[in-house]
Amino acid sequence: MKELVVISGKGGTGKTSLAASFSVLAERPVIADCDVDAADLHLVLATHIRERHDFTSGHQAIIRQADCRGCGTCLKLCRFEAVQKTTREDDVTTYAIDPVACEGCGVCVRFCPQRAIDFPESLCGEWMVSDTRCGPMVHARLGIAAENSGKLVSIVRREARRIAELENRSSIIVDGPPGIGCPVIASLTGATLVLVVTEPTVSGEHDLERVLALARHFEMPAAVCVNKWDLNPDMTRRIEAMARRAGAKIAGRIRFDRAVTAAQLQERAVVETEAPCVADIQQVWKNINL
Repeated sequence: MKELVVISGKGGTGKTSLAASFSVLAERPVIADCDVDAADLHLVLATHIRERHDFTSGHQAIIRQADCRGCGTCLKLCRFEAVQKTTREDDVTTYAIDPVACEGCGVCVRFCPQRAIDFPESLCGEWMVSDTRCGPMVHARLGIAAENSGKLVSIVRREARRIAELENRSSIIVDGPPGIGCPVIASLTGATLVLVVTEPTVSGEHDLERVLALARHFEMPAAVCVNKWDLNPDMTRRIEAMARRAGAKIAGRIRFDRAVTAAQLQERAVVETEAPCVADIQQVWKNINL
């Protein structure tokens, strides 16, 4: 089973548009959207959700108001300013936990003299299995201010691999998150190939360098694609030279094309249209040789 992970050093480089096109070009793929903080691949591939599952991770402190005696121990011990002082209608001072500020460390639970603080698992989001015109897709939505996105990414990839084995599908196309943080690491480890999508700008060059360093650290084979290359041909050549020095393969270039936005508005992958850049994307897919 081959697994292609499409990532970028920053958002807005065209990563998701390219992943959607690869999903169309691939033969019976399983698709995984691992950009759980801002998933949007489903907008292009028009998903029909068939399964929903809660994602729980970490714990959330909750003070039982009826049992709180207002001693203030939790307020004194909390280092994240998550404890809020409140006054009931009968002028009794109690305390409450701000769920956004709480880090789930459990100190307040451990030292509350009244044992008035519950510590249940925290609901951080959900992950889903959907049907698309290209094949099954696993995607997720992280809750507002929720953490542990790397763990959620791992769940998405695990489920995608399970479906691929169950349905005897030979490839997985992963739309990874931007950057070099925990969710990116969870997206690329163990993959067959990492395709880094960049653009011919100074920030694009800088972010690409960081992503390639990350791929080298985990000994992941990497390829580079320069999107909108014709906006700055000199920078494109400079970026490709840097990528070669970093040990990455050059997968190709994609021209700037306003038809990409038109395809998104139609909920279609670019290669499902007659856009001029379709030939470029097809060539990149051929060069990848997944």
